Amino acid sequence: MKVTFQIEGGSPVQIECNAGDNLLELARRANVAIDAPCSGNGSCGKCRVQLVEGQLESLKSRHITDEEYEVGWRLSCSSKVVGDCTVFVPDIASAYQSRMKTADLSSPEEVAIFDHAQKALRESGIVFENRFQALSLEMDAPTPEDTMPDNERLTWAIQAQLGDVAVDIPYAVMVRLAHTLREHDFKVTVKGERRGDRFFCMEICGPEDTDVVGCAIDIGTTTVSMVLVDLTSGRILAKGSSGNGQIRYGADVINRIIEQGRPGGKKKLQDAIVKETLTPILANLCKSAKISARSILRLSVGANTTMNHLLLGVDAQSVRMDPYVPSFFSWEGLLAGDLKLPANPLAPVVIAPNIGSYVGGDITAGTLASGIWDKDEMSLFIDLGTNGEIVFGNRDFLMSCACSAGPAFEGGDISCGMRATDGAMEAVTLDKDTMEPTMEIVGEPGQKCVGICGSGIIDIISELYRCGIINAKGLFVREGRRVKRDAHGMGRFVLAFPEESETGREVSINEVDIDNFIRAKGAIFSAIDTLLRAVDMTVDMIDHVYVAGGIGSGINMRNAVNIGMLPDVEIEKFSYIGNSSLTGSYAMVVSDGAIAKCAEVAANMTYLELSTHPGYMDSFVAACFIPHTDRSLFPSSVQEG
Repeated sequence: MKVTFQIEGGSPVQIECNAGDNLLELARRANVAIDAPCSGNGSCGKCRVQLVEGQLESLKSRHITDEEYEVGWRLSCSSKVVGDCTVFVPDIASAYQSRMKTADLSSPEEVAIFDHAQKALRESGIVFENRFQALSLEMDAPTPEDTMPDNERLTWAIQAQLGDVAVDIPYAVMVRLAHTLREHDFKVTVKGERRGDRFFCMEICGPEDTDVVGCAIDIGTTTVSMVLVDLTSGRILAKGSSGNGQIRYGADVINRIIEQGRPGGKKKLQDAIVKETLTPILANLCKSAKISARSILRLSVGANTTMNHLLLGVDAQSVRMDPYVPSFFSWEGLLAGDLKLPANPLAPVVIAPNIGSYVGGDITAGTLASGIWDKDEMSLFIDLGTNGEIVFGNRDFLMSCACSAGPAFEGGDISCGMRATDGAMEAVTLDKDTMEPTMEIVGEPGQKCVGICGSGIIDIISELYRCGIINAKGLFVREGRRVKRDAHGMGRFVLAFPEESETGREVSINEVDIDNFIRAKGAIFSAIDTLLRAVDMTVDMIDHVYVAGGIGSGINMRNAVNIGMLPDVEIEKFSYIGNSSLTGSYAMVVSDGAIAKCAEVAANMTYLELSTHPGYMDSFVAACFIPHTDRSLFPSSVQEG
């Protein structure tokens, strides 16, 4: 039997199969991108495809209306092959691998965040210097009278510039030495790293190529971001991002760990991040910056503990099993060639140290970038993503913990949820009397709504609560033109009717969506509450709150407080610091001092395991209301009748 996947905007993909094969699993085998945040258990409704020809044995789903079912729409996870068929795979904005974005420079907002981080780190005594160099060399060509071998000739030329240093010429350089010297008439550039009284050669190339480049990477559970950096000046050369290719194996780390444990799982998960995600971004950035990939002499990675294991192809099963001990916290000696990344094969790959099973190097890098480790004030650092990680403390101590917020902050587990790409509703206000929305949509002016991203979900729930449209449990208690109910009485609020949306489908948020988000925000606040209690402190002792993560700079802190997600402190105490993991990784790739400081921060951070901490579940249950069962914790939260 054969299944043909017709990919919107792409070429058809055909795969051989057997009767009874699951359609989503076939798509994974064929490397066809279908969004499946729930990893195929039928709960999210995102893996929609349309049957064009043939037949599928498909279970009916609440996510597919009768009208949509009649015209062929199915959930791929709930469909089995019974014969040759053709299915259409839509390229919707919520697809797991969003269109790759590259730019020669970061946006002004991102530049400001990077500049602020550099300034803060410099004020903390970190010097933005490294030991990578490009040496322009000119040597005499061999003659019958001068028969010095090429490696000695190169060594003497390097010593003539650097003084009395030992020169290491590794195999990867030696095998190219003779050809490169003669191709360029013994006028070459040698790139490498000064290691005390030694110079380690990493690349030999033509005299015009003097680029010495670093690559900083943030590997998120949902999104991967990357910058190329001039290691001499620290200038950003190019920036790019895309969806993490692993997401088709599940939106959360647990599903991916389970998938890794299946036959061939390690290679599948590693290929999904290295071959399908990092390699294309790197290739595009090198093209954008007009540099050779071999000019990348150091890479740094900020990623959570599970992502680090999956990146390196290391068994991650112990991360999710009691006593939750990962295979490694730190890793030294890793080279780009080990991972077959398109960079100089001798380039070291610096992994920001992990702290615990669920507090990883992305939080270490983020804490470094935030600068809270060098402040007297009590600071709270919160990274909002698929997992919610929190650090509290100052220069005297740092406590950290992590909670499973789920993918709701990035649009997962929400019926019309999506990432912050074109068509995403990122902000909204409601008229208290008419309940009519005023929305801000990501994209060009005139862009119609496709779905709701994380910051928009916070806004709409806060506004629904403020206007008295939903109660503390997230149930609809007011009726109106935009409040609809299904046959079972479940309510939903329509933000865009079919004729108002980009896709011709209604964009709405229902009571199940709200309940999912209440649990996600409850996980965040209960983690904060538990962490503070563990050090015998209260919310009023917080001097500053730093919010980071992919939820977007558009997050309305007042609304986040109003629904009980963030602690009720003065709004002036909040700062959004962007992708702090990428900022910290940037610091580490440029600065040797930042690498050492990141390791020190990790070593001095105490990890609190919430799953075994007494009282955490009680705190979580109490936080699963808007804003909280204890209203005294949120005196500024407002609900109007």
